[in-house]
Amino acid sequence: MFAARKRKPVPHEFVLEALAPLGPETRPLFGCLAVYVGEKIVLALRDKPGPDNGVWLATTEEHHAALRRDLPSMRSIEVLGKAVTGWQVLPADAPDFEEAALRACALIEAGDPRIGKVPGEKRKKRDAPRAGASSAPEKIAAGSNAAKRPRARR
Repeated sequence: MFAARKRKPVPHEFVLEALAPLGPETRPLFGCLAVYVGEKIVLALRDKPGPDNGVWLATTEEHHAALRRDLPSMRSIEVLGKAVTGWQVLPADAPDFEEAALRACALIEAGDPRIGKVPGEKRKKRDAPRAGASSAPEKIAAGSNAAKRPRARR
Protein backbone atom coordinates (compact mmCIF):
# COMPACT_ATOMS: atom_id res chain seq x y z
CA MET A 1 0.00 0.00 0.00
CA PHE A 2 1.09 3.52 -0.72
CA ALA A 3 0.84 6.14 1.94
CA ALA A 4 -1.27 9.12 1.01
CA ARG A 5 0.84 12.16 0.28
CA LYS A 6 0.63 14.80 2.91
CA ARG A 7 -0.48 18.06 1.33
CA LYS A 8 1.78 21.01 1.90
CA PRO A 9 0.10 23.89 3.68
CA VAL A 10 -0.79 26.79 1.42
CA PRO A 11 1.59 29.66 2.15
CA HIS A 12 -0.11 32.91 3.12
CA GLU A 13 -3.55 31.38 2.67
CA PHE A 14 -5.25 34.65 3.63
CA VAL A 15 -4.30 35.92 0.15
CA LEU A 16 -6.36 33.21 -1.55
CA GLU A 17 -9.24 33.96 0.80
CA ALA A 18 -9.09 37.64 -0.18
CA LEU A 19 -9.13 36.73 -3.89
CA ALA A 20 -11.89 34.09 -3.51
CA PRO A 21 -14.56 36.23 -5.25
CA LEU A 22 -12.41 36.10 -8.41
CA GLY A 23 -12.17 32.28 -8.35
CA PRO A 24 -8.36 32.05 -8.34
CA GLU A 25 -6.59 28.88 -9.46
CA THR A 26 -3.25 27.72 -8.08
CA ARG A 27 -0.40 25.80 -9.70
CA PRO A 28 3.15 24.98 -8.60
CA LEU A 29 5.74 27.48 -9.86
CA PHE A 30 9.48 27.11 -9.11
CA GLY A 31 8.95 26.11 -5.51
CA CYS A 32 6.12 28.58 -4.96
CA LEU A 33 2.38 28.45 -5.43
CA ALA A 34 1.32 30.49 -8.46
CA VAL A 35 -2.04 32.25 -8.32
CA TYR A 36 -3.97 32.75 -11.56
CA VAL A 37 -7.03 34.90 -12.11
CA GLY A 38 -8.47 34.04 -15.48
CA GLU A 39 -5.60 33.60 -17.94
CA LYS A 40 -3.24 35.87 -15.98
CA ILE A 41 -0.71 34.83 -13.40
CA VAL A 42 -1.03 37.54 -10.75
CA LEU A 43 0.88 36.31 -7.69
CA ALA A 44 3.13 33.60 -6.35
CA LEU A 45 3.06 32.66 -2.68
CA ARG A 46 6.34 31.61 -1.06
CA ASP A 47 7.16 30.44 2.45
CA LYS A 48 10.53 28.65 2.49
CA PRO A 49 13.83 29.02 4.32
CA GLY A 50 15.91 31.87 2.99
CA PRO A 51 15.14 35.27 1.51
CA ASP A 52 12.17 36.42 -0.54
CA ASN A 53 9.35 34.80 1.40
CA GLY A 54 6.06 36.52 0.98
CA VAL A 55 3.81 37.44 -1.91
CA TRP A 56 5.44 37.77 -5.32
CA LEU A 57 3.73 40.13 -7.75
CA ALA A 58 3.69 39.40 -11.48
CA THR A 59 4.29 42.79 -13.05
CA THR A 60 6.65 44.56 -15.43
CA GLU A 61 9.51 46.92 -14.75
CA GLU A 62 7.57 49.86 -16.19
CA HIS A 63 5.05 49.56 -13.31
CA HIS A 64 7.51 49.25 -10.41
CA ALA A 65 7.63 52.92 -9.40
CA ALA A 66 3.86 53.37 -9.50
CA LEU A 67 3.24 50.15 -7.58
CA ARG A 68 5.86 51.09 -4.99
CA ARG A 69 3.81 54.21 -4.21
CA ASP A 70 0.86 51.94 -3.35
CA LEU A 71 2.99 49.15 -1.84
CA PRO A 72 6.07 50.81 -0.22
CA SER A 73 7.60 47.56 1.07
CA MET A 74 7.68 46.03 -2.44
CA ARG A 75 11.17 45.19 -3.74
CA SER A 76 12.98 43.08 -6.33
CA ILE A 77 13.36 39.36 -5.68
CA GLU A 78 16.90 38.40 -4.67
CA VAL A 79 16.74 34.65 -5.39
CA LEU A 80 16.15 35.24 -9.11
CA GLY A 81 19.71 36.56 -9.38
CA LYS A 82 19.02 39.62 -11.50
CA ALA A 83 19.11 43.14 -10.12
CA VAL A 84 15.59 43.90 -11.37
CA THR A 85 13.00 41.51 -12.77
CA GLY A 86 9.34 41.77 -13.63
CA TRP A 87 8.60 39.85 -10.46
CA GLN A 88 8.53 41.87 -7.25
CA VAL A 89 7.99 40.70 -3.67
CA LEU A 90 6.04 41.92 -0.70
CA PRO A 91 8.39 40.44 1.92
CA ALA A 92 6.79 38.40 4.70
CA ASP A 93 9.17 39.97 7.22
CA ALA A 94 8.00 43.52 6.44
CA PRO A 95 6.03 45.12 9.30
CA ASP A 96 3.10 45.85 6.94
CA PHE A 97 3.15 42.47 5.13
CA GLU A 98 -0.47 41.42 5.60
CA GLU A 99 -1.77 44.93 4.97
CA ALA A 100 0.33 45.25 1.79
CA ALA A 101 -0.69 41.79 0.55
CA LEU A 102 -4.37 42.62 1.07
CA ARG A 103 -3.85 45.95 -0.71
CA ALA A 104 -2.36 44.04 -3.66
CA CYS A 105 -5.39 41.73 -3.64
CA ALA A 106 -7.69 44.77 -3.73
CA LEU A 107 -5.77 46.11 -6.74
CA ILE A 108 -6.16 42.74 -8.49
CA GLU A 109 -9.89 42.67 -7.68
CA ALA A 110 -10.21 46.16 -9.16
CA GLY A 111 -8.59 44.92 -12.39
CA ASP A 112 -5.42 47.00 -11.98
CA PRO A 113 -3.43 46.43 -15.20
CA ARG A 114 -0.11 46.80 -13.35
CA ILE A 115 -0.46 43.37 -11.75
CA GLY A 116 -0.70 40.19 -13.78
CA LYS A 117 0.86 38.69 -16.88
CA VAL A 118 -0.44 36.27 -19.46
CA PRO A 119 2.13 33.44 -19.47
CA GLY A 120 3.93 33.07 -22.77
CA GLU A 121 3.74 36.71 -23.85
CA LYS A 122 7.48 37.15 -23.42
CA ARG A 123 8.15 34.04 -25.50
CA LYS A 124 5.97 35.34 -28.35
CA LYS A 125 7.92 38.59 -28.47
CA ARG A 126 11.21 36.70 -28.49
CA ASP A 127 10.07 34.53 -31.43
CA ALA A 128 9.37 37.61 -33.54
CA PRO A 129 12.21 38.60 -35.91
CA ARG A 130 14.66 41.03 -34.38
CA ALA A 131 15.22 44.42 -35.90
CA GLY A 132 18.18 44.27 -38.26
CA ALA A 133 18.15 40.48 -38.43
CA SER A 134 18.01 38.98 -41.87
CA SER A 135 17.11 35.50 -42.96
CA ALA A 136 19.39 33.02 -44.71
CA PRO A 137 17.82 33.62 -48.17
CA GLU A 138 18.45 37.35 -47.78
CA LYS A 139 22.07 36.66 -46.82
CA ILE A 140 22.56 34.41 -49.86
CA ALA A 141 21.09 37.06 -52.15
CA ALA A 142 23.40 39.62 -50.58
CA GLY A 143 26.41 37.30 -51.00
CA SER A 144 27.10 36.87 -47.29
CA ASN A 145 29.39 34.02 -46.27
CA ALA A 146 27.30 33.53 -43.11
CA ALA A 147 24.47 31.82 -45.01
CA LYS A 148 26.63 29.43 -47.05
CA ARG A 149 26.84 25.74 -46.37
CA PRO A 150 28.50 24.92 -43.01
CA ARG A 151 31.98 23.44 -43.10
CA ALA A 152 32.36 19.70 -42.67
CA ARG A 153 33.56 18.55 -39.26
CA ARG A 154 37.05 17.11 -39.01
